[in-house]
Amino acid sequence: MSAVLEFPQRHAVTADEFLRMGEAGVFRPEERLELIEGEIVEMAPIGSQRAGTVILLNRLLAKLAGEAVLVSVQNPIVAGERSVPQPDLALLRPRADSYTKSHPRPADVLLVIEVSDTTLAYDLGTKLPLYARAGIREAWVVDLAGREVRVFRDPAPSGYRTSFAAGPGATVSLQSLAAVSIAVAELFPG
Repeated sequence: MSAVLEFPQRHAVTADEFLRMGEAGVFRPEERLELIEGEIVEMAPIGSQRAGTVILLNRLLAKLAGEAVLVSVQNPIVAGERSVPQPDLALLRPRADSYTKSHPRPADVLLVIEVSDTTLAYDLGTKLPLYARAGIREAWVVDLAGREVRVFRDPAPSGYRTSFAAGPGATVSLQSLAAVSIAVAELFPG
């Protein structure tokens, strides 16, 4: 038997290939996919608490940051040659074309936010290390079950060097834009 048949080889998809496949209509429009380290991954369905929290964060961040940033909701970031994640939210440096000519890259990103309900282990174990390796300067994980915001800063190839959790009595601020400060309790109404 051929070695290829006995030991099939995986083909790691590049970011460019993944984006071209999307533009060519290879994926169904309703599919929620992202590219993580060369593998096309189906994203988890969005529950109402997660969706509502994303809406709330979008409103708060747009109001607090104003024209200083662009708030991107569940849109791609080219985070390296083999990764195109879609964080729940990202704060991007303003750009004249509003990213219509190309997707943002790590240098464009001031903050990524993942809102986690059933996806906490995946967000912490897979997406956060990916963001750190890409050099994204700050990431927040809103842990809906734990009712806290986990903040990660100072990226390195091995992960974020600084992290802390902020509960409902705390306030979190964006490291690169101090005007963006959110009382954690605002994210957990009721």
